Amino acid sequence: MTRCTLYIGRQLALGVAAVTLVLTGVVWLSQSLRFIDFIVNKGLSAAGFLKLTLLLLPTFLGLVLPVALFCAVVHAYNRLAVDRELVVLRAAGLGPRELARPALLVAALVALMLLAVMLYLMPAGYRAFKDQQYVIREDLTHILLQEGTFNSFGTGLTVYVREIESTGEAVGILVHDERDRANPVTMMAERGTLVRSEAGPRLLLVNGNRQAFDRASRSLGLLYFDRYTFDLSLVGTPVESRWREPRERYLDELFGPPRREEDVTNASELRAEGHHRIVTPLSAFGLALIALAALLAGEFNRRGQAWRLAAAVTLGGLFEAGLLVLERAIIKVPAATPALYALVLGAPLAAWAVLRMHRWPRWRGLQPAG
Repeated sequence: MTRCTLYIGRQLALGVAAVTLVLTGVVWLSQSLRFIDFIVNKGLSAAGFLKLTLLLLPTFLGLVLPVALFCAVVHAYNRLAVDRELVVLRAAGLGPRELARPALLVAALVALMLLAVMLYLMPAGYRAFKDQQYVIREDLTHILLQEGTFNSFGTGLTVYVREIESTGEAVGILVHDERDRANPVTMMAERGTLVRSEAGPRLLLVNGNRQAFDRASRSLGLLYFDRYTFDLSLVGTPVESRWREPRERYLDELFGPPRREEDVTNASELRAEGHHRIVTPLSAFGLALIALAALLAGEFNRRGQAWRLAAAVTLGGLFEAGLLVLERAIIKVPAATPALYALVLGAPLAAWAVLRMHRWPRWRGLQPAG
């Protein structure tokens, strides 16, 4: 590896790292605002909030890394051209292919990183995120009862509290449990408090009554109590039994045989996600070669290369837009899948052909007169 390759490659690596850090931070901050509700209304701690949002970082990296590579290649080679370093390198006999070698090596490293992210890190992180999000939404150990409002937990369970005193004790409690449709239960109590136990959260009610309605016999049972304990453990379905979204699944699960009825209904979305996982690492080479073809091919122009920058940004944007459109299109039209692979493979091949055809002539020294 020549010093020129190391010199340009170091600039590219630093550029990719800097752009990735900035873009990931911006995306992470923008997406984190959606989960402020968990802190305000669900009683989630700051550490839990940070852990929850960090689980989304692999998902952000899958979007940011190809764009960061493209920006780094455009910036580095444009700076080399502006500082006339490319002129010196070409005068030394380096052609476009030799100058493109550092960018292709960095693109290979980014592609390997994307492969690890798309095949393992993203589904593992997103699965853990959705599981944690489900528990926070459904598990009442993370929920603070709000006074003066009907607090709905899961499906069929509603708790109303008229007032919460400074000691944390609730006054004027109404609980309606309709999880068992055949036997709905309504409880009213003067006071109560939320008690945490090893078996889960419990609502301790004091001085109230329990009304149970049997729909089959259409009879109402009434029970007065001094103290009554109501189980407020995880409502709804367990975490393990919920349907996994396409982003939560590994590649073998996306292309494997359906295991549930929902898998058959969403088969096209699962396969489209699987193709997206395969295409994303390959897109790194496409974006890098598009930028290289726009900035290195053709003759040198002392007036500047603004049109080269415009061409690189335009072609890179069209390439990304084409991938996005085709990835959405194959959900409804699976027959369009070959077009997706034709784009992600054809674009870099066409860019490489441009680099091969537009060779820079060798610089020749001036002959002395006479």
